[in-house]
Formats: sequence, structure tokens, C-alpha cells
Amino acid sequence: MLLKIGSVGDDVKKLQTKLGTTSDGSFGPGTEKLVKEWQTKNGLTADGIVGDGTWNKMFPKVIKEDVVIPSSGGLKLDKLKGHVPDSVIAQIPEVVEKFKINTPLRLSHFLSQCSHESGGFKIVKENLNYSAEGLKKTFPKYFPGNLSESYAKNPEKIASKVYGGRMGNGNESTKEGYKFSGKGFIQLTGKDNYIAFGKSIGVDLVSHPELVAEKYPLLSASWFFSKNCIKKCDGGSSREIVKSVTRCVNGGVIGIEDRLKHFNEFYKLLS
Repeated sequence: MLLKIGSVGDDVKKLQTKLGTTSDGSFGPGTEKLVKEWQTKNGLTADGIVGDGTWNKMFPKVIKEDVVIPSSGGLKLDKLKGHVPDSVIAQIPEVVEKFKINTPLRLSHFLSQCSHESGGFKIVKENLNYSAEGLKKTFPKYFPGNLSESYAKNPEKIASKVYGGRMGNGNESTKEGYKFSGKGFIQLTGKDNYIAFGKSIGVDLVSHPELVAEKYPLLSASWFFSKNCIKKCDGGSSREIVKSVTRCVNGGVIGIEDRLKHFNEFYKLLS
């Protein structure tokens, strides 16, 4: 690493962003002056040149520790490694203990639904960035005529209208429909659900709904799943049972082939 007057590129942009100046990607006298000031403050030789020493102090490397894969209730959670993110596997024992998703069959159904709904445990917030045409197709009841045009590409307005006045949310003007829109691996939706889930774990989610996505995406999904769908899991591993569980989670059987694929994968690993 060597950046100095005359250097250009993405590394210079990153450097300039760190220094709080315009990130145009061109290392000029202004950037050099800021580098010298930063080096002085941080006990480095103030030569205005960004070598490995300066760069590594500005952008220290984060060493990731291996996540320990726990065991729980005899479930072979280590078998899920490489198929489910380690960070998710580490949360499963709490799910098993708190919400009784505690057999290979139940856990396979649960994880397969979570995986599909969240795009492989990646999506933790509902995508509400609909076009006008998308609103008409998805929510025709709420957007008759040309009304969708004034809501298009505005997630806050869309959710406030679609979810307002139901599921415990206040009317559209309160914007609670947006505040309590879908979050977590099985998108928890509606103020009533946030209150109930929050009580079950002793956390005020009405004041901090963002925690469902940021801290409790799996636990919120397990609460919903245990409350609404868990008895269906005990019926077995057939396609019809997977469809029944899917209806419970999704309201229909959208994505059934992907859900079935994940179920079979997880059930084979856990059995």
C-alpha cells in the first residue's frame, strides 16, 4: 500500500471518506494535509504518505473468530454447517429451548421456511419498494384507479396504507403500518405481533421494532412458527405436509419447490 500526491482510485476515495473530505479519488495537496494531521494525532510520522502502517491503523483488520457450533437436545446441529450460516446455527439452541422446535422434523420444517422467506437467511426486512404497476398487482384492494402512482417507490407511504388500521396498527396517518412492517426471517408484521413477541422475550419492541430485524430475526420467526404452525410439522415429511406448513407461513404455496428442496436437505442432515 502506497498512496501519495498523484495517486488516484478507489483506495484514495476510501481514504478521503475516512478523513471526512470530498471523495473524488484524486490524492492532492488537500488530502495530503489531512493525512499529515491524522498521522500527527495518531502518533505516526507526519509525512503525508499513506503506507502500510498508516493504512492498517486507519483500517484495522477484523479477525473473525470461528463460531462454536453448539449441540442441543440431541439435534445434530453440526451437520447444518455449510448449509446454514454459523451465526444462525449458534442461535438454534435458544429456539429449541424457548419455542419447542425440538425435533429433526420440526426444525427441518422451520429452517426450510426461514431459508426461503429470507433468501438464504439474508433478508430481514420486507421489500416494500413497489412500482405503481406492482402496487396494482399486489395490493389491488388498496390502490384503485391511479392512486398507486402517488405511492410508488415510497415504502413508508405504502406500508402505512396497506397495514394501517389493522393488526393492531393505527390508521395510515400514524405510520405504524410502516413501523411494524415485516421484519425477521419470517417477516413479523403488525403491532399486535410485536407486542406479543416482545412480551415473550421480555423486550420492548414497540419502542424498538428495529430489533426484530437486527437482533431477533430467528427468534421472532420461531415465536411465530411455534404459535401458528408447529403442530402441522408433526404430521410428517411428505410434500402435502410441507405445503400445509407453507400455507401457514405464507398464506399460499408460493415457492413450494424451493421450500421442499430445503426441507429435504435439512431433514436428511438432521435425521
